[in-house]
Amino acid sequence: MQNNVWFRQLVWIDYRLAVLFLMIIPIILLIWAYAQQAEGIQRLLMIYWRASSLLAITIYLMIAQYPVSFISGLIGQIIIPISLWFWVDLNDEIEYQPSGLLKLSFTSWRWAVTIYSILGTIAFVPFLGCAFAGNVSQNPTCNVWFEAPLLFKDYFHYNSKPGFLGFLGIVGLIIYVLYLSYFVLVKLGKQGRSATPQ
Repeated sequence: MQNNVWFRQLVWIDYRLAVLFLMIIPIILLIWAYAQQAEGIQRLLMIYWRASSLLAITIYLMIAQYPVSFISGLIGQIIIPISLWFWVDLNDEIEYQPSGLLKLSFTSWRWAVTIYSILGTIAFVPFLGCAFAGNVSQNPTCNVWFEAPLLFKDYFHYNSKPGFLGFLGIVGLIIYVLYLSYFVLVKLGKQGRSATPQ
């Protein structure tokens, strides 16, 4: 039944692009930035990793097929481009950094991820109803999003039960929401759009 979902291949392409753009390339860029001691890029990439951890949490929620994973996935796609462009001081530091292959690669990646995240958010909005659908695991339209996370489970958590991994996802989500709330309600008012604490 799932094979008849017309957009199934597009969902798998999206997951593959996410691995490339949101995991592999930023890891390479972070190692490269540390090797070249490019502090502005390092700091922005560390902020990116904290923001994008919501998508990692979403994978664990999807393994357990929790409907809330559709909300966390959408919010994760929205937060990523914000985290990459929000910081005025880091934007200036990177802008005035001497030109080179690292700066070009980072800037290209940042724009690519921004476009990818915006398009991904638009494409994912129609599936937000899955967060409120009853028996979401029996809905082929929603269920197709669980296939890649379940494959991830088979590779990396073969002996773990989906419910346990989902519990880890819930704990991660609670910690993420608490940290984000603290940032928005407390830290943001003190430091504004500066990544350097005042």
